[in-house]
Amino acid sequence: MADEIVTEQPATGAPANTTTIIRETRSSSGTGIIMAVILLIAVVGGIYLFSQTTASESVKDNAVAEAANNVGTAATKVGDAAQDAVSTSK
Repeated sequence: MADEIVTEQPATGAPANTTTIIRETRSSSGTGIIMAVILLIAVVGGIYLFSQTTASESVKDNAVAEAANNVGTAATKVGDAAQDAVSTSK
């Protein structure tokens, strides 16, 4: 049997290393826009709830201040009545 020797050589015009660049263009599915809208709604809702809580606390503070003022006025009237009672009994 005869020995067969095969020698392969690359073509002279083709480079030894090649680089292939594939660019894929993606179309927007709208997920980013939907997430932005949901985030915006959450932020606006949080601000609304915070402002309602602040207004509620302000109303409570005003009610407590008014009640304290009324107690002070009542105490002054009681003191005046006691002074009048002492003055008339003498």
